[in-house]
Amino acid sequence: MRRSLFTSVVLAGLAAASLPLPAQTGFEDVKETVDEAIGVRKETQESQDAWTKEKAELTLRFRTARANVAYLTERKDFEERKAQALSESIAELERRLDESSRLRASLQDTLSALLIRLEDWVERDLPFLEEEREARLASLREEIVNPETIGAEKLRRILEALMIETNYGNTVEVTQDEIRLGDEDLFVDVLRLGRVSLFWRTTDHERAGEFDRATDRWVELDGRYKGPIGEAMEMATRIRPVEVISLPLGRIEP
Repeated sequence: MRRSLFTSVVLAGLAAASLPLPAQTGFEDVKETVDEAIGVRKETQESQDAWTKEKAELTLRFRTARANVAYLTERKDFEERKAQALSESIAELERRLDESSRLRASLQDTLSALLIRLEDWVERDLPFLEEEREARLASLREEIVNPETIGAEKLRRILEALMIETNYGNTVEVTQDEIRLGDEDLFVDVLRLGRVSLFWRTTDHERAGEFDRATDRWVELDGRYKGPIGEAMEMATRIRPVEVISLPLGRIEP
């Protein structure tokens, strides 16, 4: 385009040279016209160059904006899917919390019922290790109603107590205790045969008896049982070898 402008100027100059020489005023007019033409051409070229540059910048900005729109659209879709997944997770957690609350309430009722049955069982059982067993039940009562104790721990404690009480039926032991025999209190050795029978013998070996389930009281037996009861106590404490002996079991029920 600049070459064309130069050519136009040259042609204009040649045309002016071929004409008859005008007066000085005419020459100035032609020169001014040529200068104006050159100025217009220059301004046009500068405008075109500026527009080309601006167009390139606008094109770049447009492409950048379109790329950003595409990225933001993809990001928006991703966030929407993520939000949907979170909403579903929250709904599932809420459902589990509701189910957990229902199960916790149900478990609490079950544990309370088990504790009541265990207390009734101990109350109707033979009177042995009474302080130890009552202390265990008292601890369980506090644990069951404690809101800070989780259900699993409460269940573990109940099962542990049930296991201990069950194991009493498989063991034999001799302890010393004070019993009420009629109107007198006696300090005696007590032999427990599982959960079947309790026998007692005074420390001087002169008297012996058992706990009568039917009447729920301690009774004294005939003197002929002093020997077998003493032998059973020696077997329980491993003083003598185990052998078959005869002991009165009494009535299991009234």
